[in-house]
Amino acid sequence: MKTWVYWAGVGVLSLAVIGAAGWKLLLHPEAAELPIASGFGPSPDLPKPNHTLFPTVNIATPIGWSGTQAPSPAQGLAVTVYAKNLNHPRWLYKLPNGDILVAESNSPKTDVKSVKNRIAGLVMSKAGAGDASPNRIILLRDTSGNGTADIRTVFLDHLYSPFGMALIGNDLYVANANEILRFSYHDGDTQINTPGTKVVDLPAGYNHHWTKNLLASPDGSFLYVTIGSNSNVADNGIEVEEGRARIDKLDLSTGKLTPYATGLRNPNGLAFEPDSGALWVAVNERDEIGSDLVPDYITAVKEGAFYGWPYSYYGQHVDSRVSPQRPDLVAQAVVPDYAVGAHTASIGIAFSHDATQLPDAWRHGLFVAQHGSWNRRPKSGYKVIYVPFADGQPAGMPIDVLTGFLAPDESHVHGRPVGLALDRSGALLVADDVGNVVWRVTGRNP
Repeated sequence: MKTWVYWAGVGVLSLAVIGAAGWKLLLHPEAAELPIASGFGPSPDLPKPNHTLFPTVNIATPIGWSGTQAPSPAQGLAVTVYAKNLNHPRWLYKLPNGDILVAESNSPKTDVKSVKNRIAGLVMSKAGAGDASPNRIILLRDTSGNGTADIRTVFLDHLYSPFGMALIGNDLYVANANEILRFSYHDGDTQINTPGTKVVDLPAGYNHHWTKNLLASPDGSFLYVTIGSNSNVADNGIEVEEGRARIDKLDLSTGKLTPYATGLRNPNGLAFEPDSGALWVAVNERDEIGSDLVPDYITAVKEGAFYGWPYSYYGQHVDSRVSPQRPDLVAQAVVPDYAVGAHTASIGIAFSHDATQLPDAWRHGLFVAQHGSWNRRPKSGYKVIYVPFADGQPAGMPIDVLTGFLAPDESHVHGRPVGLALDRSGALLVADDVGNVVWRVTGRNP
């Protein structure tokens, strides 16, 4: 019998009826056999999949920050509070005048009502992602220039799990979980009270991966739109994945949405590399085939490329769980540029060339926010890293920027970094959706 019981109090996945395989799982739980560093870089180690009777569930209890507690910055850096007492701050966007928009958002809870997903919901709740979505965007403004937001307003309200934001001229685009809306914005506005205009519907219904991000093209003629998959590996059939697991291109003159790149399980952060102008993305890869698989990744996105999901990972490594198989598509699968660790949940990215408040050593690469694992033992992620670049490509192993979100014994987390942005002065801002803080990172003596 395959009955799962999730004990939220202790974070252990156990069995109500335990057979021989169940006892083996409890006595010798699946765990990583490789160091986490082996899953980083342009050529990560990819061991054989470890198919277990039950997935590894390894959750740290969120407790938030108290008093003067804060993440630990790398040597030569400093971290301060830009804004606190927020409500699940998920994503950041800087307006041209320096105001920071914060999408306070969470899942719309419209996933398939299966036993597996009910358990997953309990897991996510224990990880700090189970609360109702605030469904609004907050505006933060630092009028004194001291690195702390002293003005805070509700900029937009009554949205639907908002995430990505992009301003083109006087048009502010906001991606809800099910659509893109356009609002009229004027420089200095601290709130928008007029209704938005629907630009286009986005794949919704069941929303396993609900976040939809936006990035405007340099000429402002279209938007890149990220759309995550509806499951881990087409668990509910490939038909319900239509239009998902990809980056789309929205032509603003026609309202037409077309695929730009496909086979991307859960793309999130988008940014243009400053030297080459290439579009880069952070992608969350699949779960439940072992703690060492599959590394999340960052990659320059090739227009028209297929990146494997759900049929293969990291190029042409076939996922045997998917039915029917598609060897024709696997043969086309593109290998990503750079792995950022198995199950790290790498989401937000920001290129550092304009990070003028940081020392020069930190200004030639990409910051990556790693939200943190649930399907790995030991845990991974729960930090902000920096990937150095040269000639438009990653050039070395990552360096920790902010740590200390995860307790040393892995029993609890104070926060989970997710969205990134640079503020008007060139400091790095980090949204922490469990600690309900936006952190600000500078050089020690900016």
